[in-house]
Amino acid sequence: MIKEGIKIENIDGQLFEIRTFDPDDSRPASFTHYLHNHKNGISKFYKKDALSYVKSVLEREFPNEDITDKVSEEALQYFLFDFNNSIPFPAPLKPKFRFIDLFAGIGGFRLALQNLKGKCVFTSEWDKYSQQTYKANFGEIPFGDITKSETKNYIPDDFDVLCAGFPCQAFSIAGRRGGFEDTRGTLFFDVAEIIKKKQPKAIFLENVKGLRNHDKGKTLATILNVLREDLNYYVPDPQVLNAKEFGVPQNRERIFIVGFRKDLGINDFQYPESIDNTKTLENILEEVEVSVKYYLSTTYLQTLKNHRARHESKGNGFGYEIIPNDGTANAVVCGGMGRERNLVYDDRLTNFIPVTKISGKVNREGIRKMTPREWARLQGFPDEFKIVVSDAQAYKQFGNSVAVPAIQATAKKIIEKLQGK
Repeated sequence: MIKEGIKIENIDGQLFEIRTFDPDDSRPASFTHYLHNHKNGISKFYKKDALSYVKSVLEREFPNEDITDKVSEEALQYFLFDFNNSIPFPAPLKPKFRFIDLFAGIGGFRLALQNLKGKCVFTSEWDKYSQQTYKANFGEIPFGDITKSETKNYIPDDFDVLCAGFPCQAFSIAGRRGGFEDTRGTLFFDVAEIIKKKQPKAIFLENVKGLRNHDKGKTLATILNVLREDLNYYVPDPQVLNAKEFGVPQNRERIFIVGFRKDLGINDFQYPESIDNTKTLENILEEVEVSVKYYLSTTYLQTLKNHRARHESKGNGFGYEIIPNDGTANAVVCGGMGRERNLVYDDRLTNFIPVTKISGKVNREGIRKMTPREWARLQGFPDEFKIVVSDAQAYKQFGNSVAVPAIQATAKKIIEKLQGK
């Protein structure tokens, strides 16, 4: 029984309304990870810090009360009831496998693998805005910087699949064998270090298509050598898959690397074939009139036209692009020309009064940027996925994300192999 005078329901929301996302405090992440894993035995990895977090909140809210460990324990258990009911994308009730989500972004891997009845038991993402989006949709705060040993120490044992959309960095391997030690100082080294220690049954890595040719192919060769020789995984040749082949109208090519621990006896793997290449831009556009803020100003539109004309005069193909409704979008990317390469025609605007400070007037040609929700759809995120950050952050997050349907199709093949199908 929680101590009389302490109304725990009064601070229920405050435990989840974590706004600061202090990179040096892993307790909020431990708290949410504990709640997610209290039924599977993994909660022991998170309980100590979860209790510390709850106690700190209670002490802040009830400064005149003696908050004992027993009170903190009872309060922690209180939050387990009906926890999944408030989460837009809860874990499956009867999961068939476990996975961890590294460099998680906003949860594209998680969404895909949960759809396949997978249970996420650890998440890491350092960007505080991505953490906010992740928390809003999965009810979990990712741990921070995975390069820190203290973060790695939270990773539990006995999970099945390691997922990582790790950033590509240059490896300094000139004149060397390109093994495990040669990847130090890169983010792949941290992934390899976790694989070496935890020995998951399978690994699923995603990266930009350019990884194949990075440093004349040496970077990919080093990665494969580490996975195959140093870590003893069966790794078939990586494959580049295009999101437009998996039910979203986006020309997005990414390299996928899959591996299986050799003692499992898995020695063949087929990446998924095209599932659906029929979708066009029409399938993801907003159904109602969108805000005037997404329409280009006359001044900016003229700047884009001049920019493209200069490049065309030099024989280059750079510049803005308007995607027809029956066409396929270019890859959404973070910043730069990401939005200007995916403009659309939309003549439904009825109010041309600007709601933001612009130079010139709102253009009358019906040319606008896609909305963050449209970018979400291009990446295969359902409309129930909450966008809780600014437009600028949302574009960044979806541009950096994985295409969920392509991830899910590949993960399905991985799980089928692990289950002997």
